[in-house]
Amino acid sequence: MSLAHLTDLVLLAALWGASFLFMRVAVPEFGPVPLVTVRVAIAAALLLALLAWRRQLGHLRPPAARLLLLGALNTALPFVLLAYATLTVTAGFAAILGATAPLWTALIGAVVLGQHVGRGAAVGLALGLLGVVVLVWGKTGLAPGGPQWAMTLAVAAALLATACYGAAAHYSRRLGEDLAPLPMAAGSQVAATLVLAPLAWLSWPAVLPGGLAWGSALMLGIGCTALAYLLYFRLIARVGAVRASSVAFLIPAFATFWGWALLHEPVTLQMLAGAAVILLGTALSLGLLRLPGPAARAAPPSSAPR
Repeated sequence: MSLAHLTDLVLLAALWGASFLFMRVAVPEFGPVPLVTVRVAIAAALLLALLAWRRQLGHLRPPAARLLLLGALNTALPFVLLAYATLTVTAGFAAILGATAPLWTALIGAVVLGQHVGRGAAVGLALGLLGVVVLVWGKTGLAPGGPQWAMTLAVAAALLATACYGAAAHYSRRLGEDLAPLPMAAGSQVAATLVLAPLAWLSWPAVLPGGLAWGSALMLGIGCTALAYLLYFRLIARVGAVRASSVAFLIPAFATFWGWALLHEPVTLQMLAGAAVILLGTALSLGLLRLPGPAARAAPPSSAPR
């Protein structure tokens, strides 16, 4: 990965790490669906303005249906699920669960697309699952009601969101063969806005959110969505879906730091242990680390840089 691509990766991680902080601040006043709708509507407006300035609005027409699917899968559904999760878990905790996205990318590539999974990747997937178990051990429960049930729903929502990201990474890679990063980013945010707007209208909060919540929503829309998705789709186009998903390595560190520094959220040994195991599994599944012996393989060729 070149220095330019690495810079994009770090900046993207910083932006998406901060998104968990802003969600923690804003979602209690907005609610998950209204907050995400404001977030993606702001991003859509900015990206459409940039697209119009570059005279590329016509690029959105041919793949409109595919962009609608991408917007739902890569933005609307996972954003709402993660916003819901942050009602219960800390920013760092949610981001650590988000680090499983590359595992889902590799798993979906193997099961759905038939990509080869070497011994190292298989061990990585198993370690990722073990890391999630370590992270949530003793915190969740299946009996409805109470804090453990709320934690179970939050964890399930976050993992479902990362599964959406894993599927969307492969889909956007294929869509990117016909569409440049800017039209893809703009179109997906417009699609997400269209999907969520009716639900936001029905669930809009009775009490208008305060200035801090609105400021967080603006930061989510401008930095953590509009700018971030430009970077993300550019990375997918240049280095591939699996390697672009490696941004999940850095997001937990940024999110945990922002949450600790600004919201005084605790950082526990259990969180650090779970994060370490998840990230080790992710590194193996991506081929960034290899097991000793000839059976270990790197990431599948279909995910190699173009």
